[in-house]
Amino acid sequence: MALDRKAAPNDLNAFWMPFTANRQFKQNPRMFVAAKDMHYTTADGRQVLDGTAGLWCCNAGHCRPKIVEAIQRQAAELDYAPAFQMGHPLAFELANRIIDISPKGIEHVFFTNSGSESVETALKIAIAYHRARGEGARTRLIGRERGYHGVNFGGISVGGIVNNRKMFGTLLAGVDHLPHTHLPAQNAFTRGQPDHGAHLADDLERIVALHGAETIAAVIVEPMAGSTGVLMPPKGYLEKLRAITAKHGILLIFDEVITGFGRLGSAFAAQHFGVTPDMMTTAKGLTNGVIPMGAVLTTAAIHDAFMQGPETLIELFHGYTYSGNPIAAACGIATLETYREEGLFDRAREMEGYWQETIHSLRGLPHVIDIRNMGLIGAVELEPIPGAPTKRAFSAFLKAYEKGILIRTTGDIIAMSPPLIISKAEIDQLIGTLADVLKGLE
Repeated sequence: MALDRKAAPNDLNAFWMPFTANRQFKQNPRMFVAAKDMHYTTADGRQVLDGTAGLWCCNAGHCRPKIVEAIQRQAAELDYAPAFQMGHPLAFELANRIIDISPKGIEHVFFTNSGSESVETALKIAIAYHRARGEGARTRLIGRERGYHGVNFGGISVGGIVNNRKMFGTLLAGVDHLPHTHLPAQNAFTRGQPDHGAHLADDLERIVALHGAETIAAVIVEPMAGSTGVLMPPKGYLEKLRAITAKHGILLIFDEVITGFGRLGSAFAAQHFGVTPDMMTTAKGLTNGVIPMGAVLTTAAIHDAFMQGPETLIELFHGYTYSGNPIAAACGIATLETYREEGLFDRAREMEGYWQETIHSLRGLPHVIDIRNMGLIGAVELEPIPGAPTKRAFSAFLKAYEKGILIRTTGDIIAMSPPLIISKAEIDQLIGTLADVLKGLE
């Protein structure tokens, strides 16, 4: 029996949509029914230019042949294999290929199914690592205000986006937060890393003095904060965090779910900034967003701390039914091959200058109070409507969709992160259309 691919389901009630104004959407649905390269096709047959790489994830564009073929072939050969006490070759091959492009010193991969699961895994590994080394008092976790680390309890505990936290009780105990790095008064309209704000990393010393280094397991930050509205790290900030954590024996975790796999012109943001953490969380671009998959990357020191005692014992009591799923692994390998064969990380770096000049051309348009960019990512911050925060940006999102471009909004910030295959003409279309939208906003 063929799947029913009708464009407009006759009942939208059953699906409770994530991070969506469900009632508004279901009154006037926006349906995608196909995608190819840089464009989505809507239910009414329009082409929409993808300015967000789906949800920061389709870095190689849509329905790429090598990825599609790998999934089809693997589904017919080995659809599923257990990852507990069993293995299959593709998971090991993918892990090796990830390490090949990772920062020097990162040597091991633990597979998950999403960025949220990668964060939970990294936090658990951090606490268990210290316990394995005889420092079981190190259980405290440090996040950052405005940080986004997924939606599981660990992630929203170390995260710092208010709406993701306030409805869900007391969250994890023993969590503290660094200040965010958004300093609009000093850093508005920055191109690349802002000059001001490295001193904000020094607040970690205050937290250490308050709680004692011997109680702190890890600090987790996004090297470039994405979902909160694209906040760049000030010059010297990440270097300071690395120095302070190393000084006190605290693990440093980079959440690279968005920045991983080419977004800033390098395989990982750690390489772009020249700062290597102890762990990195990834997902999204790992499989081009096609099959759910994530991974935690660790140093040998972290991995080896668990490899003690009798060889027949399980070293880490953690994992997922779908860790290293065969179809996801095949998808990941094909994705990495696509990035390499098409030189997409280099392409992102080469296109950064044109992207930067084009997005900053929006300066001076109505309600634009800041623009910031790095790699192939950028944000346009709008002045909120008094008494109606988020309304202006959401109106821009709807008008942009009507005009044939997909953007993403968070608060009153418009975020864009197009697939790395975008051309100069498509950048012109994306930003030119957004300019028309901004000119028409109230």
